[in-house]
Amino acid sequence: MYSTSEFRKGLKIEVEGIPFVIVECQHVKPGKGSAFVSTRMKNMLNGKVLERNFKSGETVGTPNIENKSMQYMYKDENDNFHFMDTTTYEQIFIPGEILGEITGFLMENMNVEVLFYNENPISSEIPIFWVYKIVKTEPGYKGDTVQGGFKPATLESGAVIQVPLFVVEGDLVKVDTRIGEYIERAGKK
Repeated sequence: MYSTSEFRKGLKIEVEGIPFVIVECQHVKPGKGSAFVSTRMKNMLNGKVLERNFKSGETVGTPNIENKSMQYMYKDENDNFHFMDTTTYEQIFIPGEILGEITGFLMENMNVEVLFYNENPISSEIPIFWVYKIVKTEPGYKGDTVQGGFKPATLESGAVIQVPLFVVEGDLVKVDTRIGEYIERAGKK
């Protein structure tokens, strides 16, 4: 159990059977009335943000949350992504809708941090920066680089990102997987 005096940004709490992470909190002591803690909390199951005030001294639950390092193996025909626990070698699958936008950046043998709530996967994080091979893009033409434009390119993982005109098929590029943006060219494969 956590008391409101322990509230801080990033603390994971359980309110009414739902896990939340505190985004902002402020201890308020008004001139009249009792003190309270004003919070903004993000629901860890659906991502919605909730604002709520707690009376000073009120307690909330501790969620049953576990973070596991897992290795991505493959995607099956039902849009399920299969992972292996790197410590126990146990295999699980996670539906694509739980993983969200990161599915386009998953590569075989990539290590992923999977967050479990009550033994069920609820979210995952892949490495922030990863190097991918460009498998398809239009060629850049001489003179196109004056304005420093961009063109779409398909990565080996299947994701499509915008890259500078000088990038060609076969190039290795470093990508920020959080926002799906090109960072720099990393050579040729």
